[in-house]
Amino acid sequence: MTNLAQKIISGDHRSIARLITQVENDDPDAVETMRQIHRHTGKATVIGVTGVMGSGKSSLIFELAVAYRAEGKKIGIIAIDPTSPFSGGALLGDRIRMTELSTDEGVFIRSMGTRGMMGGLTSALYDVVEILDAAGMDIILIETVGVGQDEVDIVKIADTTLVVLVPGLGDSVQTIKAGLMEIADIFVVNKADKPGVEQTIAELESMLDLQSGLDRRIPIVATSAKEKKGIPLLTDKITEHQAYLKNSKTFEQRRRQRYEAELIEIIRKRLMEFIFDEKKLKSTVDCCIEQISRKELDPYTAADQILGKILK
Repeated sequence: MTNLAQKIISGDHRSIARLITQVENDDPDAVETMRQIHRHTGKATVIGVTGVMGSGKSSLIFELAVAYRAEGKKIGIIAIDPTSPFSGGALLGDRIRMTELSTDEGVFIRSMGTRGMMGGLTSALYDVVEILDAAGMDIILIETVGVGQDEVDIVKIADTTLVVLVPGLGDSVQTIKAGLMEIADIFVVNKADKPGVEQTIAELESMLDLQSGLDRRIPIVATSAKEKKGIPLLTDKITEHQAYLKNSKTFEQRRRQRYEAELIEIIRKRLMEFIFDEKKLKSTVDCCIEQISRKELDPYTAADQILGKILK
């Protein structure tokens, strides 16, 4: 086992940060370390927190982290930020909102940019979750960007998904039900100190009444991160959901789903690297683009030609 892998397993924060940077940059040196730490993963509970922008996800995660730390649990926090299409950097820094936790040795916080990935996540997220898991984190909290209906990829990696809403957004349930509403394990109506919370809860209850064939009623928890209300009830509901998963054998299915998504992502990245880094294929791609621009070739035929060379 490499020295870096040993330090990761012992929970060294500097080593965790170093390996995360390596996987974000697709550093080949990270691959062997990832292979070595995999057998030490599978123990952490992964909680995804998603929802509309401005719903207070960061504040809610902060309060959840404080509550879990009071129980003596080690916490990993991954905040996914939108990436600038111009500079490539993250537009937001969620760690700024969690400065009170930054000095706690039992908490590791990392902000990551989406780097153009759809679905509110980043391609390196699967590796980062494994790193924090191997490092001994009991709870891993993932905050997605908060972009709207297409932000549903979190369900592929989280054991429990919290969909966060706030009162005062008009017909909030109708606005996002086509995407986020379908992946919730727990609904959280945050900022419950504001007027309109009863209406939002009533809308959610009406929507749930229309669902049939479910063996579990999705709970709705009203919270106020600002006033620190509803957090104990929320952690209780998360614990209940974890028990439900294990009793219904859904837990193993979700873990298999995560590994499947991770495997496909690794294969996708390897194929993309092969296509665009290999000199002969790069020249073939450039040639095809020229032909497509001159209308001598269509994109589908060009793709068949490139894939044919790869498979050959």
